[in-house]
Amino acid sequence: MGFLAAATLGLAALIGAAAQAAPAHGIAMHGAPALEPGFRALPYANPEAPKGGRIVFGEVGGFDSLNPYIVKGRAPWAVRTLTVESLMGRSWDEPFSLYGLLAESVETPPDRSWVAFTLRPEARFSDGSPVTLDDVVWSMRTLGEQGLPGFRSSWRKVSAVERLGPRTVRFRFSEPDREMPLILGLRPILKKDRFAGRDFAQTTLEPLIGSGPYVVEAFEPGRFISFRRNPDYWGAHLGLNAGRHNFDEVRYEYFKDDNARFEAFKAGLVTIFRESDPVRWAQGYDFAAVREGLVVKEEIPNGRPSGMTGFVFNTRRPPFDDRRVRQALALAFDFEWINRTLHGGAYERIHSFFGNSELGFRGPLGADEARILGPHAAALAPEARSGAFAWPRSDGSGRNRANLRRARDLLAEAGWRVRDGVLRDADGRPLRFEILLSGPQYEAAAAVFADALRVLGVEARLRVVDPAQYQQRLTHYDYDMIVAGWAMSLSPGNEQRFYWGREGVRQPGTRNYMGVDDPAVEAAVDALLAAEDRPTFVAAARALDRALTTGVYVIPLWRSPVSRLAHRADLRHPERLPLYGDWTGFLPDVWWQEPR
Repeated sequence: MGFLAAATLGLAALIGAAAQAAPAHGIAMHGAPALEPGFRALPYANPEAPKGGRIVFGEVGGFDSLNPYIVKGRAPWAVRTLTVESLMGRSWDEPFSLYGLLAESVETPPDRSWVAFTLRPEARFSDGSPVTLDDVVWSMRTLGEQGLPGFRSSWRKVSAVERLGPRTVRFRFSEPDREMPLILGLRPILKKDRFAGRDFAQTTLEPLIGSGPYVVEAFEPGRFISFRRNPDYWGAHLGLNAGRHNFDEVRYEYFKDDNARFEAFKAGLVTIFRESDPVRWAQGYDFAAVREGLVVKEEIPNGRPSGMTGFVFNTRRPPFDDRRVRQALALAFDFEWINRTLHGGAYERIHSFFGNSELGFRGPLGADEARILGPHAAALAPEARSGAFAWPRSDGSGRNRANLRRARDLLAEAGWRVRDGVLRDADGRPLRFEILLSGPQYEAAAAVFADALRVLGVEARLRVVDPAQYQQRLTHYDYDMIVAGWAMSLSPGNEQRFYWGREGVRQPGTRNYMGVDDPAVEAAVDALLAAEDRPTFVAAARALDRALTTGVYVIPLWRSPVSRLAHRADLRHPERLPLYGDWTGFLPDVWWQEPR
């Protein structure tokens, strides 16, 4: 009788969960997706956009693989966005909402303890073969076991895979994580048979077989890669794709450095250029194509968080494992002078990882954040709890004397003294380190920083290496200091574990470049993933932002409030911009070329 009663209760629970879940056309991280079933097009796409033409990008560096989902090798990013699709597709006009792509529907209960996807019967790979559940399950498992670390960390939360019919598969989760249905919805789906008898984790220059709107047409490693629009693309009829994928050819040309890339744009070999130098933007575009109206300049605003770009301390190595040393070196960085002299005052300084949004921390530690951080809140620095934390400022004169005096005091507190003009610890070891760079973009700022550190008796050596060597050292955390960046969305989630999770202290290939191992950060990420409503989610993001920023793992650099794009005048985009502004889903996704 006890067994029957338990079985009955278990059946009732399953029936109750099923009753609360229903297939839907889309899913949002919090609340409901904005677009109704059967929507005509994304709000920032032009369904009347003409098809045809080409767009040519310039890239610095090169590639030696066409598999972007593994640790080994360097693959063009566009392989992901152009040739491979996922079960769901994202709208960049919402913080985090997905709509059916390869899947016609998604189903999940209120607690999101599982998710089920039903494939569209018409979904096809580029070779014409149908996308099947075998491909879906194989892709999920292979990426989770052999793919990038971010794929592996989330796959560990999948406790069971169940086929519910010829086109429906359900994934059950072993722990609470409300983002997991969306994470799996965005996993790339590859053709299983393509890797029969092959090692997925090894680099390859044979194009992947995906279901996306483009296929690789031609390439030469280190020189170019060209993608051709597939005229038989299976998903052209979907509202999610209306007004998208308009170019017949999307091409990427590779160059040794940014100057060569810019000269190629001026010569017409590249047709669109994202400008990162505000001085060149103001002074360097007086060339014939601009004067004749063949090239136009645009400044595109965005509503996404600032993210973080800066000089990154590798806290796995002394003396950067001491926060006081990190604070002292941050005091030596004179942002105001660098911004005025190198950039004409065009930039704003980055203040936190989620700055420029409601997710950025502000003021004293509040009750909501303290509850999320739990006992770890007391371990935060006093200025982090009080809200008095701020990055140092100077008068922009280049002297920065007050900050350098404070830096000396902090270094002395940490046990460092100047002897014979060199800053040394109690055992006489000098404070010297290497700033590893992959190109010239931040070299001038790093040189100014190194000069300021020399006043303190610190030796900072600059080293610029080729992209392949840089990537190798980055993967294995073989550096003292680098310049790195993290883009942030309005709906941060599982990627935060990949960025700051303690597993990344030793596991190669994560983006925990600074080696964060902080229980406050872990608690904030846990809360972020478990939040059931937007207010709780915002509080968790602010707690994470506070712990990361005030931990002084990075010396923040700068951000521009706009993206600067120069392009051929016949390249167009809709007037209506998405919430995220100039973002992955905007360029070249909804652009087109005007017919001649």
